[in-house]
Amino acid sequence: MAVAVDTLAHRFPPGGPQAVRELSGALLALVAGQGADLIFETRADVGLDECLETAAGKTPSLLAAACALGALAARAEAERVDALRQFGRRLGLAFQLVDDLLGIWGDTAVAGKPVGSDLRSRKKSLPVVAALAGGTSAGDRLAALYHRTEPLGDGEIRTAARLIEEAGGRRWAQEEAERQRTAAVTRLATAGVIPEGTRALTALADLSTRRDV
Repeated sequence: MAVAVDTLAHRFPPGGPQAVRELSGALLALVAGQGADLIFETRADVGLDECLETAAGKTPSLLAAACALGALAARAEAERVDALRQFGRRLGLAFQLVDDLLGIWGDTAVAGKPVGSDLRSRKKSLPVVAALAGGTSAGDRLAALYHRTEPLGDGEIRTAARLIEEAGGRRWAQEEAERQRTAAVTRLATAGVIPEGTRALTALADLSTRRDV
């Protein structure tokens, strides 16, 4: 991180201070988002809007900064920098939603972590919070399962996954991920990127969000 900041401060085109602020802002958002994510594991009630705001401080903050820094390096005007920043933020949120889905229903080789581990630790991921906030009987049963103090066994983890789906959490997360991907591509279209770059970034959006969930 020290090398990254030094590079931006001393080797970046004119605008180095702005680039450092961009990176620093992303890192601060990342720390805040990850910290809130850990706190949510011990809280009984977490709202969906609150969960989305926390998720935006994780992967979305990094992708937003990466896209904005590229535009700053090319000395783009502020409007184009912001369009690419918003592209990265929307894409990052779509990625986070898909990652949460994979953590419950995906393949371990794809998810990069044991499937079910989020449920075992009672993580308030986006599909879980959507299910809990849906006001359904399945959501109520899921809440009772999540509020238990004893560890969840394999059978209970499978039950939790089924209840999340019955309560609408899986469908909501899939639809929200696609909505965020579409919004990202829409912002990309306003950034004035050359066709080759637009194709590459659109392909990245598809690769990041249309994994097997």
